[in-house]
Amino acid sequence: MTAVSEQFMAAPAAHSGLEEPNLPSIAPSLTYSEDSEDQEELRAPEPEPQRKRRASTRLISQSASDIQRITGETTQQLISRCCGAGCCMNFQKKKQGIEYEQVPLPDNDAFRSLGLRINEIPTVLTGITDLPEQFIFLEKQAKKPSEIASPTDSAIVLGDDAGSENSTPDTLAQSLQKLELEDLDTTIQPPSFVQPHPPYHVYPAKIHNTRELTKAGALKRTFHFDLDITDYPDEDENEFKVGGAIGVSAPNDTSVVNDVLELLLVPRFLRDKPVLLRTTKGRWPTVWGKDKARQLVTTRRDILTWCSDLQSYPPTKPLLRVLAEHCHDPNEKKILLFLCSGEGQGVFCDFRTGPHISVTQILSAFPSSKPPMDLLLTVLQPLMPRFYSLSNDPHESYEIRDGKQHRIIEIAVTVHETADWRGGNRTGVGSGFFQRQALHLLEKQAAGEKMPQLYVPMFKGLMANPLAKQFITDGPMLLIGAGVGIAPFRGFVQRRLKNANCANKVWVLQGIRDSLVDELYSGEWGVHEDEVKRVIQSQRGEGRYVQEEVVNQADLVWHIINSLDGRVFVCGSSKGMGEGVEEALIKVAMAMGNLEHDEAKKFWELKKEVGQYIAETW
Repeated sequence: MTAVSEQFMAAPAAHSGLEEPNLPSIAPSLTYSEDSEDQEELRAPEPEPQRKRRASTRLISQSASDIQRITGETTQQLISRCCGAGCCMNFQKKKQGIEYEQVPLPDNDAFRSLGLRINEIPTVLTGITDLPEQFIFLEKQAKKPSEIASPTDSAIVLGDDAGSENSTPDTLAQSLQKLELEDLDTTIQPPSFVQPHPPYHVYPAKIHNTRELTKAGALKRTFHFDLDITDYPDEDENEFKVGGAIGVSAPNDTSVVNDVLELLLVPRFLRDKPVLLRTTKGRWPTVWGKDKARQLVTTRRDILTWCSDLQSYPPTKPLLRVLAEHCHDPNEKKILLFLCSGEGQGVFCDFRTGPHISVTQILSAFPSSKPPMDLLLTVLQPLMPRFYSLSNDPHESYEIRDGKQHRIIEIAVTVHETADWRGGNRTGVGSGFFQRQALHLLEKQAAGEKMPQLYVPMFKGLMANPLAKQFITDGPMLLIGAGVGIAPFRGFVQRRLKNANCANKVWVLQGIRDSLVDELYSGEWGVHEDEVKRVIQSQRGEGRYVQEEVVNQADLVWHIINSLDGRVFVCGSSKGMGEGVEEALIKVAMAMGNLEHDEAKKFWELKKEVGQYIAETW
């Protein structure tokens, strides 16, 4: 899932003791181990020992798991963006026999925010990245634009023959004349050519209601959304499922799009006018469409809003090469070419592995670079959908509004923020979109004004994720999650507690920082919540990780995983929580099954293969 979560430590809350519902069962309850906080209350007070450091001080990685633990990336991810030449270890060392020059650096805040450590640059650069092939073109329309004029919320898709090698200006004009305008409001959903998952299209779901789940003081804000899917188009064999996820085609922020248009010097009178978009290869501007040439009519604003990601990816050499090619300032050009060269590889690696650089930031850092918009689009990453787990049981979720019954699905979204070069923070594309929608509605509500109708552009083409696929039996299950990773488990519990056959067969370990500010969905899990759910805090009480409580609950874990159709689900951030829970489960198998470490690891791998251990982490 793309729902955002952080690394969570966890500690048992004194108020959240779990015990089984008052029904006969052979299953053990969620117990308080000797290390639990409540047990400590029974002992004589002792001076609190100095808490051990949790951060590792070992800097040498000895395995792939060490690399991922230290860098937050898998070995494959690390290799994919490393040239392998060891240049990062010889950071900008001067070589004999090479002449260097001091190049004045751009004097602006955007450039300084890049953190480029550039001293002197070789006068002769080698291995400069070639100018990338342009495969996206923005062209003028037919001779009579009035014949095909369209509002800014229209997109016109040409036939398969348009854009072929045999097409000519005459055939193109004929194709344009045959087009019918698409009646689509691109202020609430993308043009239809932005197809997220063939054969599905994006549906603008109305926001029925929203609220903030976290309170003031929480490290991250989390919002809940009720989405009205009453009129969602029928799709065969693709129903909303407990634990399933929806895709959301979140747009770039309007202010970001305007900034890019300004920096590219696109005249305002052209930004919303129809333009012919022609591609010679690839899938773009679709997401998972066919690899083929395309011609369609859209607007420059719609392209930047819905088709290219303007802030989520680190800079690439093709992007820098395009900027260098269209630099008017010779010093800016030298710096950009240096970053694209073999001599500048070390600086580039340091630059690329740092914080993500937005398109607005890089264009502001090199203000003399004004590449054509279509060439810039060629080297930008496509804007991909974000995925969010359902936080309710979608089969029986309805509300009455305006005298009508509305079908509702629910999701929770945690806002992801990073430092912005202009000061303050900027949000992620997806979570930022949700936060803007939520705050707009909440502000109107607080002011007593009429609630505007806002939408979420969503689709359900990918509902068969691991969580949904394995929620198929009435066997016992243990749900382990942290942060917003707990959201899909709420739907699991709601569904389970409605089924008499499943009573006394579901347990939840919820990792949070502080139950006073960021405990999600407290009191909303259905009957017997206090008996099936245990809250584990990291910044209150003893400050424990959720994985520590997994070890404390070894009896319960071992009982569930060895029961008929027993399942253990884990959902949340892979860094810290996901890795820690996996290691905790290995410790449980070692202790309860009398296994060696490698044997215990293999035990859980086999359980994962047969669908009894399901980890959905990001």
